[in-house]
Amino acid sequence: MAKDTFLNRKHTLNLQGQLLDLTSPCVMGILNITPDSFYGESRNFSIDDALLRVEKYLQEGASFIDIGGYSSRPGAKDVSTQEEVDRVVPVVEAICKQFPQAFLSIDTFRAEVAKKSIEAGAHIINDISAGELDPDMFGTVATLNVPYILMHMKGTPQNMQLSPSYQHVTLEVVDYFVDKVEKLRKLGVKDLILDPGFGFAKSPKHNYQLLREMEDLHLFGLPLLVGFSRKSMIYKALDTTPAEALNGTTVLHTLSLLKGAKILRAHDVREARECIILIEKMQQA
Repeated sequence: MAKDTFLNRKHTLNLQGQLLDLTSPCVMGILNITPDSFYGESRNFSIDDALLRVEKYLQEGASFIDIGGYSSRPGAKDVSTQEEVDRVVPVVEAICKQFPQAFLSIDTFRAEVAKKSIEAGAHIINDISAGELDPDMFGTVATLNVPYILMHMKGTPQNMQLSPSYQHVTLEVVDYFVDKVEKLRKLGVKDLILDPGFGFAKSPKHNYQLLREMEDLHLFGLPLLVGFSRKSMIYKALDTTPAEALNGTTVLHTLSLLKGAKILRAHDVREARECIILIEKMQQA
């Protein structure tokens, strides 16, 4: 029986001359260099704290480390570009020195932060706004010639959850990516990854409809990244807290893998890797 499934379709990323094969899904460990991320256990207050967490993530099987200096939780406080640079660039430099084998993603919607982070040694730009919050971002990505993760979001982290509204959330997300991918291709950007933006400018119903219909995003032929880790779409549905949302996260990771996700962005790397291993066992049986 043919096994040409979304789980094993071939995708590769060029990470500064190193090719990463996404035939097998992988995990992106979340490294927040912020004081106000929604999940308290993910906050890192020093370079030493960050290095310890990176070491743990790599030992547990992370393929990427996603470094963010600007909290994107709903209602998060704005910080200046310079403060964001000051938070993340020294961490990027320290990780590159201690863990040169690590692939680093920079979680930012600002072109200047992206540029300085790539120059410091990061490999990927992860933009929650897909260029909406900085008109220089697309040109910067093209100039830097690095992989780019573009996420669907409406508004800003400060207002995105006030009253999210869609006629049909999945169709609108698809239309959004059609426009963005076309613009990026015209600029010569080669390696693109799509993030549906679970929890960003979406109600719980929107999130679960988008998850149910996630296969529709495969029409682009691009890898999909999902970010469910300990989010409110889980803990509010279960009447718990972010600290108690690991089991729910694992359930949604499993469902997303069955629907073709290639990258799981997670706080809990070992558990996310276990999801991938078990799903692949089933696919290979």
